[in-house]
Amino acid sequence: MTVHPEIAAILARRASLGLAPYSAGTPIQAREAFAASQAALPKDRGAPMHETVDQALAVRDGSITLRRHRPTPATPPARIVYFHGGGWVFGTLAAFDPVCRDLAMATGVEVVSVDYRMAPEHPFPGPVEDAYAALKAVAAEDPNMPIAIMGDSAGGNLAAAVALKAKQDGGPRIDLQVLVYPITDADFERGSYTDFGDGRFLLSRADMEWYWGHYAPDPKTRADPLASPLHAPDLSGLPAAIVIVAGCDPLRDEGLAYADALKAAGVSVDLELHPDMTHGFFTMVGMLGPADVTVRAVGAKIRAALT
Repeated sequence: MTVHPEIAAILARRASLGLAPYSAGTPIQAREAFAASQAALPKDRGAPMHETVDQALAVRDGSITLRRHRPTPATPPARIVYFHGGGWVFGTLAAFDPVCRDLAMATGVEVVSVDYRMAPEHPFPGPVEDAYAALKAVAAEDPNMPIAIMGDSAGGNLAAAVALKAKQDGGPRIDLQVLVYPITDADFERGSYTDFGDGRFLLSRADMEWYWGHYAPDPKTRADPLASPLHAPDLSGLPAAIVIVAGCDPLRDEGLAYADALKAAGVSVDLELHPDMTHGFFTMVGMLGPADVTVRAVGAKIRAALT
């Protein structure tokens, strides 16, 4: 597959910087590198909000922050609970503010971005527990409120895991799960890893092995469905899903496999395959035309499902 020209330009600029891969350093170094890369991005991306408010949420052995993006004074009674990417190791609320604000504007509903605690300090199942606690807190505000859970990459993994956990525990009710190039398995031998895992397409096999090594260092743990949702024995009864997959992404095949498994279990699935996109494209709002178009289009689908 050939990448979109705008993505190709981004990849060329990145390659010219000679940046070390995240897997070459420690988690602290990866976080520092991620922060530096974010600082270099265009400023003022993302739609203006009526209000953005941070809220502390007590969780087991600590607290996390929920950042609430409200697009208008009369925001409808619905919520999107969003879990950011970053391989469970890095990622910040601020880095994902632009896409969350654009989603809030596109859907017209409040987006609650979750600052879950990360590995290796908080390995599996810690991030899942934080994500589930955030869902429960939001759902408790109004039992009748429509809710979508959403995430990209590692955040897509958490969204899928939270959907499974809510089914397992009998709630809260989730009306829609939106999984953006989600991690669904720890199998590095799929064809898309062979085709796109060499580091030229933003995400590499070495990075994914490094992420899993910090998130679930015991390989046996990775077979747990809450770590690898593709291992769940029964996906029936889960919320309707929008699954977004990038064609030039090591995670392509596991995303497609999870969409197929959901469909086989009788779950309504809207699969979007973007053949010329790489991992990470969805959150490049304000700097990548196809990202802006996709966020608006997916936002319209979410709005229809929730309101």
